[in-house]
Amino acid sequence: MGATAADLIERSIPFIEEIKNRTTGEELEIWLNETHGPGTALWADLARMVTEGVRDGWAANIEVDGPNYRRSRIAEPSERLHYFSITAVYMNSVPAYRGQYHQHPYGELNMVVPLDAGALLGGPRGWQGAGWTAPDPGSHHYPEAKGGAVIALFFLPAGRISYNITPNESTALDSTALDSTAPDSTAPVPA
Repeated sequence: MGATAADLIERSIPFIEEIKNRTTGEELEIWLNETHGPGTALWADLARMVTEGVRDGWAANIEVDGPNYRRSRIAEPSERLHYFSITAVYMNSVPAYRGQYHQHPYGELNMVVPLDAGALLGGPRGWQGAGWTAPDPGSHHYPEAKGGAVIALFFLPAGRISYNITPNESTALDSTALDSTAPDSTAPVPA
């Protein structure tokens, strides 16, 4: 039997305890990748659990735009989680694909788990392979995937994410997915 949502939540609690008073942004993103990136016990455990959850149908099981773009909230904000929520997103696309435009009112901690070698997730700071992103409070973007299937396991302060935002014209036209010169931030795909 594989991992359950309860297992993933339990494994997340010490991590949330560690980051609960930190502000999302580039500094935290660097720290996350150095401290809890691929090759660490936390990253390996959470990657395995959320991958099993997608496979077993309890994570990223609600279609947003067909079977290749799915999302689900695993845990609502609660005192036990220091008022963070936990959500999983599954995106699968070889050519670049854009998901739902959204804003992070209080930022986001996003663990990127490629399922296919070379799969990348695009966000406010560019393309990310296996590892973490930590978009700033108030940041907004189209989530994008290319190169295959990827899971994003994200932790939201206060569970806040807004899909009620309209991209400005430059955001709608400027996409890391459509820019073949955008830098790739890749790390090895977990076994």
